[in-house]
Amino acid sequence: MNLSARRRHLYLLSATLAVVGISVGVIRVAELGFPMVPGATSPLWTVEARIQFERFTPGTAKAMLAIPADPLGYEVLTENFISRGYGVSVSDEDGDRIALWAIRRTEGEQSLYYRMRVFRKDDRETGVPPPPFPPVPELEEPFASAMDAIIEDVRRHSADVETFTATLLQTIASASPDDNVRLFIGHEPDPFRAAEAARTLLSGARIPARVLQVIDLPNEARRVELEPWIAVHNGRRWLFFNPATGIKELPRSLFIWRWSGDPIARVLGGAKESVEFRVSPSVQDALSLAQQQAASRDSRLAQFSLLDLPLQTRQVYAVVLLIPIGALVIVLMRNVVGVRTFGTFLPVLVALAFRETQLVAGIFMFSTLVALGLALRLYLEKLHLLLVPRLAAVLTMVVLLMAALSVLSHRLGLETGLSVALFPMVILTMTIERMSVVWEERGPRDAIIDGLGSLLVATIAYGVMSVSLIQHLVFVFPETLLVVLAVILLLGSYTGYRLTEIRRFRVLGGNGR
Repeated sequence: MNLSARRRHLYLLSATLAVVGISVGVIRVAELGFPMVPGATSPLWTVEARIQFERFTPGTAKAMLAIPADPLGYEVLTENFISRGYGVSVSDEDGDRIALWAIRRTEGEQSLYYRMRVFRKDDRETGVPPPPFPPVPELEEPFASAMDAIIEDVRRHSADVETFTATLLQTIASASPDDNVRLFIGHEPDPFRAAEAARTLLSGARIPARVLQVIDLPNEARRVELEPWIAVHNGRRWLFFNPATGIKELPRSLFIWRWSGDPIARVLGGAKESVEFRVSPSVQDALSLAQQQAASRDSRLAQFSLLDLPLQTRQVYAVVLLIPIGALVIVLMRNVVGVRTFGTFLPVLVALAFRETQLVAGIFMFSTLVALGLALRLYLEKLHLLLVPRLAAVLTMVVLLMAALSVLSHRLGLETGLSVALFPMVILTMTIERMSVVWEERGPRDAIIDGLGSLLVATIAYGVMSVSLIQHLVFVFPETLLVVLAVILLLGSYTGYRLTEIRRFRVLGGNGR
């Protein structure tokens, strides 16, 4: 494989890894609602409907309640049916979900509860299919003549379905409606009667329309009432109107309970029935909410998530997944900037130790251990030991130094020193050995430069790995490491000047001119 073919293969592989990683992350965000930033919260509402009625004599009782099916702009997270001694079943009837409570024998005051938790979603598309064009209602006189007069007048002041509906609703909601309108809405103001009148008149104009029953989701816990809204279909999509004002667009705070103006509840075998709605808002962690949403959907993608692991294992991976980020920092600092370090993984592991010891204390403890270990290592050089025994001796001394530093810190009341055991002792041993070899072969200057370079890279890696956004992304979206891998592969083919070499080779460039 020639050079150009290898480069094409590398670029194709890197692009594939990046596309796969980004695509999986986008699916998690768009389909499952996983948050992109740490600490994100989502508003959540608990909505409770209570049916009350009385059974004066012992006997059977049934209660039916229309419950939300696919609320526009919201998703039902959980729902519960609460009652004592009642059997509960849910059925679909003409696009409505109907909850049925039934009991063979009961007496006295009865209370049945339907409770659900809902959250807002960005999708504002409804699954309700467009209805056929309705037939013109067959009304008796004088209603038929009044309907024709109202429709003719509204048509003169409108141009399409949207403007016709808005004009009609404003006509009905007028403070001083004419006799034709008053014939339909009566003399006593009733929002639902006015909405039904609007639906009848829209049907007279052959416009598909529905009366919606909605509730407002407030920012504080309180009792709410059902309100009517009008939905019309213009041949392409549903349009929503406030029947009291004729204003279009459904506010995000309104929750569609039912796509019908029929009674919301019905009781058989009882009397004095009533329905009461209460709403209680709350805030929930967006990540926890996304997990519950994925579980309710039985998502395959969510099943293969680190979030489903035991807590102890999750804590381990929360640290392990940061290692590739530190490796990327090392690649940049060594291959692009040109900083010299001892080994490849030492700065990453030291940076992880800094997360527990904190940066300043970690640098001091690392420098102290390396300096003392180097002094003892140079002393062992005089004994002319073989390689393996020498490494074992250095390892033993490193362990003793770490223990002594921890005890001394504890006696001085410096609890940070107790975290010194988090330093990778084997890596420290190899660092001391490597530094002593460089000290002997190239002199103290190069050994110190390499040691300072390792500390510098470890400090930068610590800073990057401590960013809460990065910690969140690599744990919640581990597929982002595929993008990191793609960048590392691309940097692996970089053969240009390192930043630290530009100054050194500038003289040659000047002589060439």
